[in-house]
Amino acid sequence: MDLSAINPLLFVAGFLVAATPLIFAAIGELVVEKSGTLNLGVEGMMITGAICGFATAVETGSPLLGFAAAAVGGALLSLLFAFLTQITLANQVASGLALTLFGLGLSALLGQSYVGIKPPRLNDINFGPLADIPVIGPILFTHDIILYLGIALVAATWAVLKYTRAGLILRAVGESHDAAHALGYKVVRIRTLAILFGGACAGIGGAYISLIRVPQWTEGMTAGVGWIALALVVFASWKPWRLLLGAYLFGGITQLQLNLQGAGVAIPVEYLAMSPYVITIIVLVILSRDKSAAPACLGRTFHASS
Repeated sequence: MDLSAINPLLFVAGFLVAATPLIFAAIGELVVEKSGTLNLGVEGMMITGAICGFATAVETGSPLLGFAAAAVGGALLSLLFAFLTQITLANQVASGLALTLFGLGLSALLGQSYVGIKPPRLNDINFGPLADIPVIGPILFTHDIILYLGIALVAATWAVLKYTRAGLILRAVGESHDAAHALGYKVVRIRTLAILFGGACAGIGGAYISLIRVPQWTEGMTAGVGWIALALVVFASWKPWRLLLGAYLFGGITQLQLNLQGAGVAIPVEYLAMSPYVITIIVLVILSRDKSAAPACLGRTFHASS
């Protein structure tokens, strides 16, 4: 065992990368739940985005086109959920679980011919002299554009929800869809748009795993990140900035267990691999007891005739 092999700067930079897929998936689901809809299909949308982004990047040679395709793939899959829950009024929990199973199966089918292929690399942003600043430079200024977009998306979501009319309407629909409908707001349309946004974000998060974090395609490679994202929204009390901190908690634990494995710590690798999920779940349970912040209509079906 050699703990000196763990580079603190690389460790911190690494957990920023590890947290990015979770940030995208969780912030998308936060917006969906703010509208009063519960979509348990995040894992399915992420894995679909992972294969759509990977395949597009390989075929076109452009990682950015891959991320665009991932957003479209995740949004299209979420459209199926929107149709089931908002048009046919199917149960949201059952529809979300079905979406995850469908996404896992579809991605396995689409990804058969991409196993063992290396995708094109997305270059890091050139910050010039900023990257040479001691300590801060290697941690904050040596990443790709998608990582920074994830942080910007959290800030933008917070601002929209708190300060804009669109955010107020979205929150109103989530708190009382009947009152929002009585005021003339199109509840089904608003929720559908929120679901599409959530699907696109989940797709980008999945593509980040297959194109940046683990640049290869492997069946089921999202490995439960979508479920952690769902729990993280509750932990964050539906608050974007708290969600960001929770994502970094999970990313930090994930990166730590990888570093401990590399350092040869005398702990079975299975225990190290499961530790990010176990520790994150324990923290979520402890810190998410207050459900008062949950949208009042979360998970409730809207009937236009009501």
